[in-house]
Amino acid sequence: MEQERTSQISKLDRHGYLFGHGISHSMSPLLHQTIYESLGLNWAQMPLDSTDMSLFLKLRQDPKFYGASVTMPHKVAILQHLDSLTPEGAAVGAVNTLFIREDPSTGKRLYMGTNTDVIGIREAFYQNVSDPDSSFHNRPAVVVGGGGAARSAVYALRTWMKASKIYLVNRDRAEVKAVIDECTARGYGDALVDVSTVEQAQSLEQAGAIVACVPNFAPNSEEEKEARKVLEVFLKQEHKGAILEMCYHPTPWTEIAEVSQKEGWTLILGTEALIWQGLEQDRYWLDKEVKELPVEKVKKAVAAKLSESRL
Repeated sequence: MEQERTSQISKLDRHGYLFGHGISHSMSPLLHQTIYESLGLNWAQMPLDSTDMSLFLKLRQDPKFYGASVTMPHKVAILQHLDSLTPEGAAVGAVNTLFIREDPSTGKRLYMGTNTDVIGIREAFYQNVSDPDSSFHNRPAVVVGGGGAARSAVYALRTWMKASKIYLVNRDRAEVKAVIDECTARGYGDALVDVSTVEQAQSLEQAGAIVACVPNFAPNSEEEKEARKVLEVFLKQEHKGAILEMCYHPTPWTEIAEVSQKEGWTLILGTEALIWQGLEQDRYWLDKEVKELPVEKVKKAVAAKLSESRL
């Protein structure tokens, strides 16, 4: 494996990595390859399925290394190995993108970190909702889940999407408390509301944007069933906004997606967030604005890959 990777890298002008574990289904290398080929660059993002941080730290020293997509379980662990963070990386407390800059005074290579997941969530809404003012601006939002994606969603909703408050829907009260505590400590945790029962949900102001950050499985425990019923209260409300279903593997056509469509919400698939976070990554790596990148080709490549998974 090591020899094969070295051989591939030797043929490239520049290379990066997708560094994580359990990444075989990831569309990230395809997305970036589409961009590099379109721009005529002999670049590639190599999958590095590993839990070995020391291996990655060694590989990133290669002069031809341009950066990496960092995914689970390394998004927090990588922080201590970076020289600096962007405001988004610092605020979310997790990094999905490593990029390189040079210290102007010493010429030393600096390893920088950012979080483009927040941009992916933001753009998934703004690129797919024609009238944000009537759909979700200045209304409460809902975040379903309690992991890293949920924290990114809270940041995007509070920072850019004009959410008046955010309802947190989760089977686990301790996870909700952790999200509230962390977001508060980082300065964007005001007006977060733990919504734990159907009765509470029915008494609340109607929501405009929903971000679902949970795997696609049928609710099993009592807590999971209650959390799904709470979400359905918001989906059945009179105002129909937009929902981003972050889960897209093995299929984006999840139970939550189907219920949302049936109830009349604008459904945004998780691949939209993937596309826009990936384009944002190449903004850092290529030093080009997103509008200079082949956005339509990327969309077509991801859609083609998605249609394969439906066969």
